Amino acid sequence: MNPVVAVIAPGMMGAAVGKRLVDHGIKVLTSIQGRSAETRERARTAGMAAVSDDEIATSDFILSILPPGDAVALAQRIVPALTASNSKPVYVDCNAVSPPTVERIAAAIAPTGSPFVDAGIIGSPPKPNDAGPRFYASGPQAHRFARLKEFGLDVRVLDGPMTAASALKMSYAGITKGTQALGAAMLLAATRGGTADALFAELSASQPQMLAWLKRNLALMPPKAYRWVAEMHEIAAFVGEDPSAHELYLGAAHFYERIARDFEADKKEVAAIEAFMSKQQVGSSSSRDPK
Repeated sequence: MNPVVAVIAPGMMGAAVGKRLVDHGIKVLTSIQGRSAETRERARTAGMAAVSDDEIATSDFILSILPPGDAVALAQRIVPALTASNSKPVYVDCNAVSPPTVERIAAAIAPTGSPFVDAGIIGSPPKPNDAGPRFYASGPQAHRFARLKEFGLDVRVLDGPMTAASALKMSYAGITKGTQALGAAMLLAATRGGTADALFAELSASQPQMLAWLKRNLALMPPKAYRWVAEMHEIAAFVGEDPSAHELYLGAAHFYERIARDFEADKKEVAAIEAFMSKQQVGSSSSRDPK
């Protein structure tokens, strides 16, 4: 008998994960409590059934897929329903949160009797005919979550401590999203300094792979920046024993907060990023040794 899976919430990633499971014959529940009309429509299109928290607690798995700042609140919200339920679904926290935050979430879930799994998602929302993102999972109950490999999810169980999956996610996101913050900050500085064209030409000549990566990722970054603020704070907590790294990621959080505000306002900085990313290399330059 196929398991019943609850996915909270039906955002871009959650709805796509829900659809992948639905397409593989799984009944997928979700919660749209307090969600926008757009989110409600996204859940409906994905084939997810909107139900109450009490019904969520009767499922076999609960996948928490939220902006990281909402992860603890969801766990606390669902505790009464899990406590009252006889089903005791496996609670899988799939959010971009630090190991200390995972421990807080696990501690909230533990008294309910529901098994807990730490998971980290790396990759884009699943699309038709692709493998989808990787769900790295850790903890004593991770093998139970791995059952969803049979239904279209790429679940990879990690050895190590219960929080290994979140440690991997923090490390990966710290590199990829941290690099985007540094790249965007420097191209904006070059634009203000009147050297954007020269910077683009130099990157084209000496760092073509880096430029291609920045163009691909920064074109998609501004509308997502608001979600990355809390994630940078989580990464800052993850590297907290290193004061300089802690400050680095707090700075990245402030940078993404500024981009998010700009995206919702006059888009001056967003426009500057887009203008830089849309530049085309003119002529050819002799290759240079990377500095």
